[in-house]
Amino acid sequence: MKQKIDKIFFVTGIVMLTSEIWKQFCLTFIVNDGIYDWWYFPFQLCSIPMYLLVCLPFVRHSKTRSIIYTFLMDYSLLCGIFVFFDTSGMMYPWLPLTIHSFLWHFLLIGLGIAAGLSGQADYTWQGFRRGSLIYAGGCVIATGLNVAIHSYGIINMFYINPYLDMTQSFFAALAAKIGNYPGILCYICTVLAGAYLSHLVWNYRQNKTIAKR
Repeated sequence: MKQKIDKIFFVTGIVMLTSEIWKQFCLTFIVNDGIYDWWYFPFQLCSIPMYLLVCLPFVRHSKTRSIIYTFLMDYSLLCGIFVFFDTSGMMYPWLPLTIHSFLWHFLLIGLGIAAGLSGQADYTWQGFRRGSLIYAGGCVIATGLNVAIHSYGIINMFYINPYLDMTQSFFAALAAKIGNYPGILCYICTVLAGAYLSHLVWNYRQNKTIAKR
């Protein structure tokens, strides 16, 4: 059963990667007249599941695989749901790209639920901490990309570019009052808090499932 789930997740990752390559091609040659737009570089929080799923068959250590499932359970579900509170970032000047964006985030919700139901995630506090290391690592890489590519175009990976004002709803207004850096920190902490609440729900469900056995 576990191998079957892994295979389904891997195939899903390949489909996501293929569609992302298509998206980048369309953005560059259909929407932007052959000029690459760094704003759409595929390294947002909602992009991380794609990379993890493609790498899944090459991860042999069971604890590492559990961390990946935990991340999907907590963070994929979170970003898949909350993006629908502000869909402006999902709208593109070409309709097929908009449809792709909506389908992508619906898929993230499905992946999060599937990972939570798989029994392969770590539902403990330690599991959340380990899964959050992927998010923390993503923040570090995103910041590196933001700083390194800033001179070549507008880029805002994870929406935490220190050179740009916060653009996320609510946090943009908050950052305007308390400063951009504190606003970015509040945004990161809120993502962590949201993922933790999701983890608590899964932990509660898992405990009830075990109690019924």
